Amino acid sequence: MTEEKKNILTVTQLNNYIKMLIDSDGLLSSVFVKGEISNFTNHRSGHLYFTIKDEGSLIRGVMFRSAASKLKFVPENGMKIIAHGRVSAFVRDGQYQLYVDDMQPDGIGSLYFAFEQLKKKLESEGLFDPRRKRPLPKIPARVGIITSPTGAAVRDIINILGRRFPFAKAILYPALVQGPEAPEQLIAGLSHFNDSCPVDVIIIGRGGGSIEDLWAFNDEGLARAIAASVIPVISAVGHETDFTICDFVADRRAPTPSAAAEIAVPETAELKEKFNYIITKTASSLNQIIAQKKELLRLHATRRPLLSPERLTDDRRMLVLSLHDRMIRTVESSHLLKRNLLAKYGAQLDALSPLAILSRGYSVSFAGDGRIVRSTEDVKPGDSIQIKVTDGIIHGAVSKVEQTL
Repeated sequence: MTEEKKNILTVTQLNNYIKMLIDSDGLLSSVFVKGEISNFTNHRSGHLYFTIKDEGSLIRGVMFRSAASKLKFVPENGMKIIAHGRVSAFVRDGQYQLYVDDMQPDGIGSLYFAFEQLKKKLESEGLFDPRRKRPLPKIPARVGIITSPTGAAVRDIINILGRRFPFAKAILYPALVQGPEAPEQLIAGLSHFNDSCPVDVIIIGRGGGSIEDLWAFNDEGLARAIAASVIPVISAVGHETDFTICDFVADRRAPTPSAAAEIAVPETAELKEKFNYIITKTASSLNQIIAQKKELLRLHATRRPLLSPERLTDDRRMLVLSLHDRMIRTVESSHLLKRNLLAKYGAQLDALSPLAILSRGYSVSFAGDGRIVRSTEDVKPGDSIQIKVTDGIIHGAVSKVEQTL
């Protein structure tokens, strides 16, 4: 029993011993593990925690921020992956786990998977919607170019711009088009043309290469900068079969840098033909209008009033005389009607006039104060009165008042 007690270990000692055994195994120091991700947690610290499982078992895994930041895609639950790392024990919890330093989707390249992830994300946000894309200018005076100053792409673009439309000024913003620093420089080029050096259209791109060479043009920040640009952007990355996120978000996609230059500016000879066509069409329309006006003038010139102006004045004179006669007749008729009405109303007034009554032998008596004497009670003997007859007034005095029944 005493000997057995010498082998008693604490939990920490046991776990440390197990960790030492695992860490000393060369096979477990670098191992690839294939399985499906579950219980995935993207911690705010940048570390990734997850479980890798298959049909019969599982193992816990952790990927620290330094390694996770290099991934080209975002792991998800249910994703089948191949993870590389080392197996070790976590002493505190007494469990072993896989410390992952690299990971890629199983059966598909990590770059391609990241491309599809970002494409799906930006498409759902509407960045690829044709309705938000801006039309290219018909005749640009300034063309901004964002690419490597030493590549063949910039030479092709400048040569074609000069050949097709030498009136447009080409302005180059030199930038890296490959490597981890490239997206930042490409975004700076977009800011330069939008904020400091206004142009009419921007060409951004590079020549062909592998998916790794073109990966800078699949950067999410660059895609959003292109979408936010107030200046129309033509994406010209790689060859005709190459597609990048920039191609989908740009206002126009050109299959090659050379094609971008052809899209950006019109061809001088073609433009001249269009101008000549417009001039010819305009001249033809003007000549047609002039001919129509001449014909209209000829028709007016053959009208009788222009050939014999006196006829026009004679007609107007006869019209005036006719209107004058009609006005005289109207006035005379109105005058006669009003005179007859006046005679009628005069006769009616005359019949009602007190003078007419007096002319028939009647008279009107007035008391001394001017009141009409209507009754024997209105006067008394001795009062002065005036009697109005048809041809004057008789003054007198009342000698007697006699009432009659």
